[in-house]
Amino acid sequence: MGILDGDDVATVDAASVQRLVGHARKAGIARMPAAALDSLEPPTQAELASLLTLLIAALERSPVPTHEWPSLSRVFEPDQLAGLLGVSLSSLRRYQSGARHTPDEVAERLHFLALVMADLSGAYNDIGIRRWFERPRTLLGGRRPADLLAGYWDPEGPGPQEVRQLAQSLVAVSAT
Repeated sequence: MGILDGDDVATVDAASVQRLVGHARKAGIARMPAAALDSLEPPTQAELASLLTLLIAALERSPVPTHEWPSLSRVFEPDQLAGLLGVSLSSLRRYQSGARHTPDEVAERLHFLALVMADLSGAYNDIGIRRWFERPRTLLGGRRPADLLAGYWDPEGPGPQEVRQLAQSLVAVSAT
């Protein structure tokens, strides 16, 4: 989602969770987990795991276009990103630059793509992520993920949910 500013988290300890929660707090997300973490001294591993679960849930529900535009723009070419979002290239540029407010429905699609990209980043580099959207996938009935994310799609719709599930399945594979 572009919220971590390049911070890598190698271990789950109080300091790294504090950093993650701090970044989310700056973006206006996860105020309750942040307050909970502030009240724990020192937090146990179980408390840290619980806070991370709350943080992940809050991040998944919270589009943050100001962070997500730069993050996705580093991976996708403008024409591919515009196509995946169902917006014109000129609108994409205005939203990215902040010259125009990102409409809620575009912010939701942008957020969805940021989540899918995060899932894919465990298995692919930037080139692989771009190609993943363009290649037919057996588990999508031979369709390309881009085909299921065409036009004015709803992230909660069946096609996009199939795309997300496929991307999430790669996380489980790369973690084993």
